[in-house]
Amino acid sequence: MSRSGSGYELLTPAEMTAADQAAMAAGVPGTVLMHAAGMAVADALAGRWPRGRLLVLCGPGNNGGDGFVAASILAARGWPVRVALLGDRAALRGDAAWAAALWSGPVLAAEQVSFAETDLVLDALFGAGLARGLEGDAARLVVSLADSGLPVCAVDVPSGLDGATGKVRGVAVRADLTVAFERGKPGHWLYPGRALCGELQLAGIGMPQAVLADMPLQTWLNDPAVWRPLYPWPDVQGHKYARGHALVLGGACMTGASRLSARAAQRVGAGLVTLGAPAAVWPVYAAALESVMVAALDAEHGFAALLADERRNTCIIGPGAGVEPGTREAVLAALRTGRACVLDADALTVFQDQPQALFDAIQGPCLLTPHEGEFARLFQAGGGKLARARAAARSSGAVVLLKGPDTVIAAPDGRAVINACAPPWLASGGTGDVLAGLAGGLMAQGMPVFEAACAAAWLHGQTAQRTGPGLIAEDLISALPAVLAALRGPG
Repeated sequence: MSRSGSGYELLTPAEMTAADQAAMAAGVPGTVLMHAAGMAVADALAGRWPRGRLLVLCGPGNNGGDGFVAASILAARGWPVRVALLGDRAALRGDAAWAAALWSGPVLAAEQVSFAETDLVLDALFGAGLARGLEGDAARLVVSLADSGLPVCAVDVPSGLDGATGKVRGVAVRADLTVAFERGKPGHWLYPGRALCGELQLAGIGMPQAVLADMPLQTWLNDPAVWRPLYPWPDVQGHKYARGHALVLGGACMTGASRLSARAAQRVGAGLVTLGAPAAVWPVYAAALESVMVAALDAEHGFAALLADERRNTCIIGPGAGVEPGTREAVLAALRTGRACVLDADALTVFQDQPQALFDAIQGPCLLTPHEGEFARLFQAGGGKLARARAAARSSGAVVLLKGPDTVIAAPDGRAVINACAPPWLASGGTGDVLAGLAGGLMAQGMPVFEAACAAAWLHGQTAQRTGPGLIAEDLISALPAVLAALRGPG
């Protein structure tokens, strides 16, 4: 899915409805907003496709009203337009009835719709606030449209898509272009919704900016604007001891995973990085890491002995650590200090039988980075991905980075970000270890955990995009300086 327009703030359908109501309370008539929406749809559609035989499918609510406005505008511009309505025209109310009155041509009933002699369809059946599964005539019409193979422009969201969760409500249309208004919605960016929206265009419809500014936003698309003010760029008069010291736990068998984390933490700017390795494999780590310090784990006190140095202000535990008692002990020892921690992979799985023991031990800034399997072992949260990540953050007291093509980062206070820049090349062993290291390296430099997680996910995706097909985990670390330089800009 591509994006044009601007805006990284995301509004749920309920929040968008509240914004519409606030705009009308501020003196902007609903008909003005609807006309602007229909005009934006008409302009976007005409800008994407050459003039052709257009079928406009209108639903019984305001989404259908937008469709009637667009149909009237395009017909006035010389487009051959047919309009069909799902429901009874006499039953339309409010702004939707006003919009339908603008259309002077015939209105087909849903059962009369034929996709023959049609070049393009405008889907204005159902908007983002769809609250239940489509059935009956609505479902049949959506299935027929999906099966037609015709190009589709959707108003707000493709019909059948839940704008809050990105889930399909029974059946849904796959659009080539989706035109949304003022702000995107979570469902535009969460799968499977993202795959159904095609190109997303955001259009202003004259809503007062004060209305949007007053919205209590808690959801954003991951963008540097969300976290750039807190990014820990080095000071010209600074030194390595002022840039934090990340401590990484190395495992006895999968030695590459923690090395990737250590190198990523170092590359993203941590002033110092120490990797604690079992004595038996200390030579393996020491020979492979030049500027990362390698310390042998104390046979009696293990990882806890390395925590005696309080300058080691951030711990990264899990990659390659092994699902074993030593990993559990290392996690609990690190959490007892109250220092910043990144817990990934085995550091999560080792608590699958007693997740509450992990949550109860969290004393300070903590980031959990599960994939879906690890998430299911720790949390019982249900619902869409955004809701599940938020619930997990609340119950654990940690920031939760739930991985995937639509990674969600959620904080205990309800803030959440959807990451949309992860290409498929990241489906490769070790890339998650790099992500943990990036987050830990930023946290070591004092970046707050939520913003550090967001920045790490964004940098992770950007380096993968820069590398492209054939990517392996080590490439992410090599590509990072160029991405950081572009992020920082001139000077």
